[in-house]
Amino acid sequence: MINLELPKKLRASANQAHQVASEIFRPISRKYDLAEHEYPVELDTMAAMVEGLADSGTQKIGGAAGGRSDQSDPHATELLGNTNGGNMSALLNALETSWGDVGLMLSIPYQGLGNAAIAAVATDEQLKRFGKVWAAMAITEPSFGSDSAAVTTTAVRDGDEWVLNGEKIFVTAGQRATHIVVWASVDKSLGRAAIKSFVVPRDAPGLSVARLEHKLGIKASDTAVLLLQDCRIPADNILGSPEVNVEKGFAGVMQTFDNTRPLVAAMAVGVARAALEELRAILTGAGIEISYDTPAMNQHAAAAEFLRMEADYESAYLLALRAAWMADNKKPNSLEASMSKAKAGRTGTDVTLKAVELAGTIGYSQRTLLEKWGRDSKILDIFEGTQQIQQLIVARRVLGKTSAELK
Repeated sequence: MINLELPKKLRASANQAHQVASEIFRPISRKYDLAEHEYPVELDTMAAMVEGLADSGTQKIGGAAGGRSDQSDPHATELLGNTNGGNMSALLNALETSWGDVGLMLSIPYQGLGNAAIAAVATDEQLKRFGKVWAAMAITEPSFGSDSAAVTTTAVRDGDEWVLNGEKIFVTAGQRATHIVVWASVDKSLGRAAIKSFVVPRDAPGLSVARLEHKLGIKASDTAVLLLQDCRIPADNILGSPEVNVEKGFAGVMQTFDNTRPLVAAMAVGVARAALEELRAILTGAGIEISYDTPAMNQHAAAAEFLRMEADYESAYLLALRAAWMADNKKPNSLEASMSKAKAGRTGTDVTLKAVELAGTIGYSQRTLLEKWGRDSKILDIFEGTQQIQQLIVARRVLGKTSAELK
């Protein structure tokens, strides 16, 4: 028999995150949607709170507290929290805070997506050094979007330093983060196997912010274009092993996605739940009853559509839970991570936009947050691998095909 109840410890952590979402995020959600690129000063108090929770051993409030999904490294330590549900806790916290506001969730100090990358592939020594930084993640470049193997940014060893050159776009928290996890190639002749991730401090010489993007949604979060011009960092800031293993390819850096994709799925699930709750209240206020005892075909069309969306929401939630559970239990979860991301991303956009439609003029206006959630949800189906890329990965895994065999 499968028990889908969350452990008491995780329920307490998720409830804490929900209180943050309800009491801090929701009241200022519209404010920072209208004031794009303005720093949410209310989050400054959260920086101290997050640091205090980390020091006390309590799970973090945001979405970057997960650990390794592959425990084949004999040097892996309990610092990552796998046996204690670190990935599951991070997922639930990301879900709850995104229920409040996903843009603000992505702006929580010291909770960047780069932190999950560090947790996934860093050595023990690096975990200690970078355990309290605020790390953004820089992968995408002007020449490519979803094909992560097409990285053109270079990293050349020069004595005790690496010298990085390239341009990174759509970097979430790229201006505010204290560190940037940059994907770069150490030898282009070796292809994707030579792609490594590097931790670049904000004040590193040669790193600059070219501009901030104006976006459809998640406007509380800064999205930057970064330039690396002869950017120098210490030699030991390369995450994991500096050796190039052609047989392994770039599985090391790709392992990052096994951690972050379930988190992005959780963000989409959180926004979808917020929209469903708001829509239910609007439909109920309009006298439309939603029944779980009467067949959908015998109910109001809006009620039937609500039941369909709620079923999709539940399946996306359970897929995300499975991907996080597998990571915490040392099981390879690349397939499940992509399945959860694909389902949740698609469900998030469907639910939020349909909620806007069913709510009519109320949904399209700024009287509620429905239209904002419709805009915010779209990015959750795009970043960390688009819908199409997730389906391609799932197909490869199910059919046993390589990336060369199925493109």
